[in-house]
Amino acid sequence: MDILDSAVIGAGQAGLSASYHLTRRGIDHVVLDADPEPGGAWQHRWDSLTMRDVHGIAALPDSDAPADGAGQANAVVPAYFDAYERAHRLPVLRPVRVDRVESTGDLLVVHAGDRTWTARTIVNATGTWTQPHLPYYPGIGDFRGEQLHTRDYPGPEHFRGRRVVVVGGGASAVQLLGEVAPVAAGTLWVTRREPVWRSDDFTPDRGREAVALVEDRVRRGLPPTSVVSVTGLVLREQELAAERLGAYERHPMFVRIEADGVRMPDGSRWPADAIVWATGFRPAIGHLAPLRLRSTHGGIQLDHAGTTVLADPRVQLVGYGPSASTIGANRAGRAAARGVATWLDRARVAEDVSTA
Repeated sequence: MDILDSAVIGAGQAGLSASYHLTRRGIDHVVLDADPEPGGAWQHRWDSLTMRDVHGIAALPDSDAPADGAGQANAVVPAYFDAYERAHRLPVLRPVRVDRVESTGDLLVVHAGDRTWTARTIVNATGTWTQPHLPYYPGIGDFRGEQLHTRDYPGPEHFRGRRVVVVGGGASAVQLLGEVAPVAAGTLWVTRREPVWRSDDFTPDRGREAVALVEDRVRRGLPPTSVVSVTGLVLREQELAAERLGAYERHPMFVRIEADGVRMPDGSRWPADAIVWATGFRPAIGHLAPLRLRSTHGGIQLDHAGTTVLADPRVQLVGYGPSASTIGANRAGRAAARGVATWLDRARVAEDVSTA
């Protein structure tokens, strides 16, 4: 039986960063990616999302980031990842969709259908894209119009001349309203809480403070929140037309969904043809359930470096909590490789002691 030092699950930015740093340390590993092509979640994003919309991508280690511009993010970033994998000869296997990870003695066994890989450690880099969050509301099954999540957003033309409800108080809701409102017959923006708008410049210090708040949650074993949730919202130039149309007048959540619209708290009905759930994502970690990593608070508790799982230090989590961003993912990849090396060194010392 071949035993790897590590298995990286996922080949998005965090997974590629981890693989790069594992390679530099000479750690034998494989990267298992569920997609048939390079690009991580970026290859699945909507065509109207440009590099200008995402404010650029942080460079992967030892490389130059894609140039800013109006190119489609779902083409530019996958091409960048593809070139990076080839340039650094990263050991990526695809498509491999991991079903579960089990512990067998000192080793971890990664299952993908009838295929398995045995490793001393794993780096989980599966992100959130495959786990869209869809909240339940009364009558959700009665709606005769269209319902879709941000993940399945087909672009603004799909909603031309239609009445659209956008649900969610995050950056994706703001962006989708900016695209849809100018072509729709009407839009209604509803959120559970008042959105928090940013009135000052977003400085590096503010960014670090926001990341620190999310890091504190995962250190305590709480479910992570997004970094955006603590930085506040801001309108960009391309969203000013929607603002002039009143698209960013926030309304409280509807109390129920009806066949042809939504019922508001004051009893009024807002007729709708489509509901877009911009309600975020949850970490895609169901395959780790056999390892029982969750704390009593519902999250996975990490060490101060932000990647090593305290319940099982053989497991590194990247792209989780504070590292669920391109900049955070790079830092997490380096920390995860260091965590893997630390565990391997500890395991070798223990083995030497037991055989002495």
